[in-house]
Amino acid sequence: MKAIRILKTGGPDVLTLQEVETPVPGPGQVLVRAAAIGVNFIDTYHRSGLYKLPLPSGIGTEAAGTVEAAGADVTSFAPGDRVAYCTAPIGAYAETHVVPTEKLVKLPDAVSFETAAAAMLKGLTVQYLLKQTFAVQPGQTILVHSAAGGVGLIAGQWAKHLGAQVIGTVGSDEKIALAKANGYDLVLNIKQDDWVAKVREATAGNGVPVVYDSIGKDTFEASLDCLAPRGLMVSFGNSSGAVAPISPAILSAKGSLYLTRPTLFHYAATPQALQAMANDLFTVIAAGAVKIAVNQRFALADARKAHEALQSRKTTGATILVP
Repeated sequence: MKAIRILKTGGPDVLTLQEVETPVPGPGQVLVRAAAIGVNFIDTYHRSGLYKLPLPSGIGTEAAGTVEAAGADVTSFAPGDRVAYCTAPIGAYAETHVVPTEKLVKLPDAVSFETAAAAMLKGLTVQYLLKQTFAVQPGQTILVHSAAGGVGLIAGQWAKHLGAQVIGTVGSDEKIALAKANGYDLVLNIKQDDWVAKVREATAGNGVPVVYDSIGKDTFEASLDCLAPRGLMVSFGNSSGAVAPISPAILSAKGSLYLTRPTLFHYAATPQALQAMANDLFTVIAAGAVKIAVNQRFALADARKAHEALQSRKTTGATILVP
């Protein structure tokens, strides 16, 4: 089979397409033939070495497709089942991938493979952010950075579905209309607007109860200034670079704030939790409350171009690879 491999860490050019032996599922595993593969910022962290992998290595954690073979003791999945995953062992950038059954969810017919591959990691991230890390309530005003990105577009729609007023930030004026079409009531250009002042203005000076920040270094401290007293800063990514170490005293100085750095893996720690979160996601997708925008498609062989596009900060919505 064909698979993307990395022999050393670095830029997108380290991604190489290779012929490798098709894996065989062992106990508790299934072989999934990918119909669509998700491309996510965490993949760029693995590729660059920000998140360490033993090398050489495959790359990617998210895909949707069909079970092709199952280990001898597997009873929960069978060949032909429609499935998706996003927390599997590294190696999703491939025509087939062996996945432990506890990392796999069943995919309803109402959700396409491309939608699932585009939505699993981002959608489950939004699920835990809006429903678990901070349970967004009707009438609350929240702030979401990178509103036109893959997570941001889902978060805007889902938060609006929950009855929230949603403020978003984007990196260019061209992305404002897109964000507004996906649930955002107010969209600010983070490179031009005094966005902290405008968030305060939009909340009558009170600030917001929660900020969802996937940008990291460039927005962290200013995001704290957007929070109401005892507000929650949710730092869940670092597309601009890692946040510098801080003193806990800054949290008291800015209003007895809370800070968390959550990851999907801790929320989807059991097969039952993973499937329940996925069912919640698939329900809002099937109902039309959340629409998944697959705005960039690349062939598996063009994974390098996909990473270049993602890191350019010019992509919108989701990016997938098609084997």
